[in-house]
Amino acid sequence: MQTVGELLESTKHPVRSVKPTASAFEAIQLMDKHKINTLLVLDRKKLVGTVSERDCARNVILKDKSAKRTQVQEIMQSEVVCASPGQSIEGLLKLMADKRLRYLPVVDGAKLVGVISIADVTRATLSGEDSLIEQLTKFITGS
Repeated sequence: MQTVGELLESTKHPVRSVKPTASAFEAIQLMDKHKINTLLVLDRKKLVGTVSERDCARNVILKDKSAKRTQVQEIMQSEVVCASPGQSIEGLLKLMADKRLRYLPVVDGAKLVGVISIADVTRATLSGEDSLIEQLTKFITGS
């Protein structure tokens, strides 16, 4: 059974982050530049939240606020669900599905070590199933 740490080693996504004092406009620009929809919010390398396009839409646009004057810390999600390197992929997939998360920070103790996407987890799960099917086929056919 593959762990989050092993999956993280094979994906190596760069951690995209923004400071809590950055504007929502800057966060949206960064998400657009990197073609992502969520940023980690880091304050002196410490994970303090996440901000997504949805947070910007609901907490800035729908409330008729200025994206250039609204700080990320005003709209971010400060309760961050995280994964640990030793966690199983199956457990991670369930967690992401239950919480409806597309991206999950991976922390080892208090240290941020990376980010895992739902696409990474899905690919790893399907790859594991393909391998199991191949092994079972070889066993049944005697190859």
